[in-house]
Amino acid sequence: MTTDAHLSAFDQLGLPDTTLTRDTFAFAAQATPAFIHDHCVRSYVFARAHAQNKGLRAGTDYDDELLFVSCVLHDLGLSEEGSNGDQRFEVEGADLAAAFLREHGVEEDRIAVAWDAIALHTTEGIAPRKGTEVALAHLGIATDILGIQRESLPAGLADEVHALLPRQDLAHGFSDLIITQAVAKPHKASPTTFIGDLLRRHLPYGAYPNWYDLIDAAGWGDKPVGVTARRRAETPQQVGTLFMEYLEAGDVEGLVSLYEPNAHFVPTPGTHLVGTDAIRKAMQQMVDSGARLKLEPREIRQADDVALVSNIATLTGVGPEPVVSTTTEILRRQPDGGWVHLVDDPFFS
Repeated sequence: MTTDAHLSAFDQLGLPDTTLTRDTFAFAAQATPAFIHDHCVRSYVFARAHAQNKGLRAGTDYDDELLFVSCVLHDLGLSEEGSNGDQRFEVEGADLAAAFLREHGVEEDRIAVAWDAIALHTTEGIAPRKGTEVALAHLGIATDILGIQRESLPAGLADEVHALLPRQDLAHGFSDLIITQAVAKPHKASPTTFIGDLLRRHLPYGAYPNWYDLIDAAGWGDKPVGVTARRRAETPQQVGTLFMEYLEAGDVEGLVSLYEPNAHFVPTPGTHLVGTDAIRKAMQQMVDSGARLKLEPREIRQADDVALVSNIATLTGVGPEPVVSTTTEILRRQPDGGWVHLVDDPFFS
């Protein structure tokens, strides 16, 4: 419900003052939790600041009233009424907003713009191409959720806005509302959307399909080619097996594929490498030296998508005598189901 504090923020932030904006402000405050309503208002303030930064003038280059209602109504899909619907929350919100604006006599062409702004507000790469109000709403919302282009805001603006409308851990609270909806109605969370990705992270592994699962279930029999053709480790144990195979075959890219992009690797005692480029160079040196590796499983402890693995490693071909060590490896399961290294320290002691 609208509080005196909210109404004070309306005036102090210099929000556009029309009958429609006042009604919109009050309606959104009644329909959504306070922390969501505050987010929607901040999104408008940040969108307006981005417009000014781009040299865009309200009333000339964009419809300021329309930008305001698009931002303030953009999360109606997280209201109780939006939760009861069967569409993804952005579309539920767009439909509810359109109905509200239609009841208030807003022209259909303006309603269409607001619908796009709300339905596409999470759609990176498309919203910015749909018109000025849609693009500005998308950017203001992204600024408040993920800090996108926050550095271009006027100095002190964010502090002023947050003093009037505190964040209340918005991003996590927002995510929890989406997950609650998706758990209750998984059809609101398509596997190919960020909502589906959120849901997948809160279900047992394999309970919700990923992109590759959808390909396999399509019925066309498509097989991996190119980059995806390389075998993946289906279990933590298989990572070591594939490492030995790739090293034996001199497959540098295969070895690199067993590491996350920002993985840590210790190729020799005292040498600590981070990232794909550094790991690729180390693997190339191993292949060029004629190194061979034998890994004997020592211990594996797995917790959900993370595994702690220890092997007895025997490295030959790089000196007159074999080098024997006990490895410490942290593996993580990837979205495609394969396991790779997050940390690989063959010389931990």
